[in-house]
Amino acid sequence: YMDVEKTPQFAFGHGLSYTTFKYGTVKLDKKTYAKGESVKVSVEVTNTGNYDGKEVVQLYIRDIAASLSRPVKELKGFELVSIKKGETKTVSFTLTDNELGFFNNNGDYLVEPGTFKVFVGTSSDNVQEAEFELK
Repeated sequence: YMDVEKTPQFAFGHGLSYTTFKYGTVKLDKKTYAKGESVKVSVEVTNTGNYDGKEVVQLYIRDIAASLSRPVKELKGFELVSIKKGETKTVSFTLTDNELGFFNNNGDYLVEPGTFKVFVGTSSDNVQEAEFELK
């Protein structure tokens, strides 16, 4: 149809809850990493609703410039957290070469230097983002 958007009705990870959650700013332990170092990502999630609830915190990455085309958002982690009404919890993820690399056309696993974006949120279209450099 030409009169509607060409997007899915619901984004990946979309779900409903009896409460609402607010995400803080995505934090990285530093902005530049060497190959082989772990990237530590954290975000504060607050239950702003009237009920206790559970939230699936999702982590996506994007390799800005790779030798092969990479996905715009690639799910690399998720965590189910229970948060009481009014409570704030910090959710942490660790990215290693296993999450940052990819296989090339010859079947070799590559971890290329460059800029990466990290997205953390409640679904693929409702995220906070941060950026880091892999040297």
